[in-house]
Amino acid sequence: MPTRTARTAWNGTLQDGSGQVELSSSGVGTYEVSFPKRAAENADGTTSPEELIAAAHSACYAMQLSAFVAEAGGTPQSLDVKADVSLGPDPDGGFRLTGITLTVEGEVDGLDADGFEQAAQKAKAGCPVSKALTGVEITLKASLA
Repeated sequence: MPTRTARTAWNGTLQDGSGQVELSSSGVGTYEVSFPKRAAENADGTTSPEELIAAAHSACYAMQLSAFVAEAGGTPQSLDVKADVSLGPDPDGGFRLTGITLTVEGEVDGLDADGFEQAAQKAKAGCPVSKALTGVEITLKASLA
């Protein structure tokens, strides 16, 4: 299996500095990052590690869920997956990810709501990104369209 690469060029201090995150393997873009905007409610045109984790988690989860829906005898027509990744203070100092909420709405042929929920829960546990984030509480809200 391949290895994917991203890199960050950072200049300055945490509070006054900023950086650029480059998605090197795909070459699809370079994105601005800064700590003050990371910690603010309004991202104001910058990304953050939390947003990048949310993107990775939602994509990985959608792929894994499509496999488990098919394994359960269903046919996924569409899956709309959102990942909300929260940052907060760490009791030991600094910051930590305080939780991830996955929300999925699926249009699936051949599975009822219970079958879809089972596949969704299995995907939450089986997705490689979920496995990498086992130190963070991950909740799931799954429904059929």
